[in-house]
Amino acid sequence: MDLTTNYLGMTLRTPLVPSASSLSEDVDNIKRMEDAGAAAVVLYSLFEEQIRFESRELNHYLSYHTDSFAEALSFFPQLEDVLIGPEGYLEHIRKAKEAVDIPIIASLNGTTVGGWTNYAKQMEDAGADALELNIYYIPTEMDLTGQEIEQNYIDIVRAVKSSVQVPVAVKISPFFSGMANMARRLDEAGADALVLFNRFYQPDIDLETLEVHPNVLLSTPRGPLAMRVPMRWIAILYKRVQADLAATSGIHQAEDVLKMLMVGANVTMLCSVLFQQGIGQIRAIEQNLIQWMEEHEYESVQQMQGSLSQINSPDPTAFERAQYMRAIKEYLLRHPELG
Repeated sequence: MDLTTNYLGMTLRTPLVPSASSLSEDVDNIKRMEDAGAAAVVLYSLFEEQIRFESRELNHYLSYHTDSFAEALSFFPQLEDVLIGPEGYLEHIRKAKEAVDIPIIASLNGTTVGGWTNYAKQMEDAGADALELNIYYIPTEMDLTGQEIEQNYIDIVRAVKSSVQVPVAVKISPFFSGMANMARRLDEAGADALVLFNRFYQPDIDLETLEVHPNVLLSTPRGPLAMRVPMRWIAILYKRVQADLAATSGIHQAEDVLKMLMVGANVTMLCSVLFQQGIGQIRAIEQNLIQWMEEHEYESVQQMQGSLSQINSPDPTAFERAQYMRAIKEYLLRHPELG
């Protein structure tokens, strides 16, 4: 059974890649991921704020901007809880590269072009095989136009690409008015892969203390929405952009991996399932993936990749609006009491 896939110019043993999370803070965990079958590992993110601010300024910034973090486990991290800073991150890359044989993908989390693009080069020099640029941005400025927001993304990608030779993946949200157009522009700006999509963790209100609290919700198996949005857009973008496509959010089992591969994903990224069921779950997903492929007479991942994408689908409208009424009709047929 050939499970190999190509991603960011690398041939990976399987399409199973742990995504950026605090699990990769520990080199021993990275070793365990490799032992469990991870084809590569995306390290936890180095945040732009960690580069731009000294300790006192950073502490103020973190307590003021409650929506700045995509992979943090709290909206209000105390200074001592913030992941290690720039120099420590570079050393972590070096230690991870020494400890394992699988590719190590460093992660930058930012919102502006800024001087932190210099760290992209330093990550490359530290041994990172590729970079994942997580552009996590909630535009709250009233005078900021959609065009300006989109241009900021393009400028960031171009700046990072100009500073490194290693491949660069771009992790974005789905909240663009023209998602297909934005994907094409990022592709043209030099993105080697698009990671679809990052999750905006939302704060909640404690009615007893009348305080805003973190509200980190891990995705769940068969979640109604978690994997549907990236699955739709990967299906639409497959073969329409040159960039590789990575699926993330809501992937918990082999069935999820298969669906993402069939719509065109090069890799599928795992996070919540590793927190909930342990790093060893990577091995279980791979075994179930192989079993399904054997039962359905698939010989390789590449054989199935993109087979159900929009461009290859016998019903291309299945990923668009035309299927809305059909979905409602089928639901009513299953629930005649509602008719």
